[in-house]
Amino acid sequence: MSGHSQFKNIMHRKGAQDAKRAKVFTKLIRELTVSAKCGLPDPAANPRLRAAILAAREANMPKDTIERAIKRGAGGDGDTNYEEVRYEGYGPGSVAIIVEALTDNRNRTASEIRSAFSKHGGNLGETNSVSFMFDRIGAIHFPVAVASADAMFEAALEAGADNVESDEDGHDITCAPDDLNAVREALEGQFGPPASARLDWRPQTSVPVADEQAAQTLLKLLEILEDNDDVQRVQANFDIPEDVMERLSA
Repeated sequence: MSGHSQFKNIMHRKGAQDAKRAKVFTKLIRELTVSAKCGLPDPAANPRLRAAILAAREANMPKDTIERAIKRGAGGDGDTNYEEVRYEGYGPGSVAIIVEALTDNRNRTASEIRSAFSKHGGNLGETNSVSFMFDRIGAIHFPVAVASADAMFEAALEAGADNVESDEDGHDITCAPDDLNAVREALEGQFGPPASARLDWRPQTSVPVADEQAAQTLLKLLEILEDNDDVQRVQANFDIPEDVMERLSA
């Protein structure tokens, strides 16, 4: 099971807890505010804000909460300024990890991220120390019910996408970063709004982590990083064998 889908599924199960839901809302509100502040408050003219709204809706955030966050960002309310920061490093088993954050205190966030790495067998590196092992992509996800695999494949390629993968969890479309908005708009015209549309990091290769202790420590590190209020997204290039995952889940 690859790092991306595997960790997504793990966090999805944990996300059923109320505490996790509150943290998800905190991260989404921060992204909505920053997106509205960085561009126009109209999602039709602000692709980043549109993506943030899609993510908020997917998380079942109340409409009035979304609107308040956008108004706060558009009106410049408050004196909190968030800075976009990317951290890179290695976890147990030499797994490459990218952490994207929005923070109002860069020193605090760096200290917390560094501590998480060091306490869990990792090592925080310099910017670009591992990102060369990932491709920057546009990633769009549609629910499985909106179209057949063939229909989505044909429409996505016609819209300029690079690849489409369909399974029981839905349709995942990837494209060049600069084409994200155009591909999203073309597909939305046929199938309605996607469940998500954003820039992402895709590992070029996966690092196998067959050692049970290393796998457990790695998953704990990723969980702690995801749990940090400043962290928006975590991506890693690990591959834990199914039998190891079964023992860890037992």
